[in-house]
Amino acid sequence: MNLNEMHIIVTGAASGLGRCFTEELVRGGAKVMACDLNEEGLAALKSELSEQGTIETFVADVSNEEQVVALVQATADAFDGKVNGLVNNAGIFRDSLLVSKSRKTGEIRKMSLDDWQKVIDVDLTGPFLCTREVAAHMVENGNKGVIVSISSVSRAGNRGQSNYSAAKAGLVADTKLWAEELARYGVRTGAVAPGFTQTPILDAMRDEMLEKIVSGVPLRRTGTPFEIWQAVKFIIECDYFTGRCVDVDGGLTV
Repeated sequence: MNLNEMHIIVTGAASGLGRCFTEELVRGGAKVMACDLNEEGLAALKSELSEQGTIETFVADVSNEEQVVALVQATADAFDGKVNGLVNNAGIFRDSLLVSKSRKTGEIRKMSLDDWQKVIDVDLTGPFLCTREVAAHMVENGNKGVIVSISSVSRAGNRGQSNYSAAKAGLVADTKLWAEELARYGVRTGAVAPGFTQTPILDAMRDEMLEKIVSGVPLRRTGTPFEIWQAVKFIIECDYFTGRCVDVDGGLTV
């Protein structure tokens, strides 16, 4: 599909990767519904892009079923009754070891159920709800379309991220299943698994920590949001791509 044919929702759009995706989609001629919990960030994004193309905004928690239903309906209402794209980008971290023991006190620390559940809710249930509602709209209205989900290299397992790794691995598995289930309706799916990428989260790291991370990447640098966007753009535009995950990680998982 061409970018200028897209009536597309981007979740987690107010900052980081989602902001980059939204900017490039709008500039490419897509009609974009930018979704986030950060109302101020969405307002700033719309102000920046409104003269460059078509952008609307919607404040929603992607783990809330009623809000997701309202998001998809608002997008259809704004864009001539049509939704044919989705980028599942919204995500959170709540990093913690499963179990650890303090060397000083002997205290046993455990990942809390709340930290586990919050990440699963946003990073896995959120994409499930958004994909279900967008796919239902496409099938009901006979619209061909594409759904892209942002996974992570952490899907293979990353120390301190039992919750995040499980969510991102589940998202890749669902991407394959959804491709098989939705192909008959002309709906494609794909996932992108970024490695260490220049976002506000990475920018906040100490220099020595960042240097250690980069030393383990074969290309010896972090990625840029635009490089992740290039993979998302490929999935959108390549009509013979579905059900696969593209790693964009500088060779980290080779």
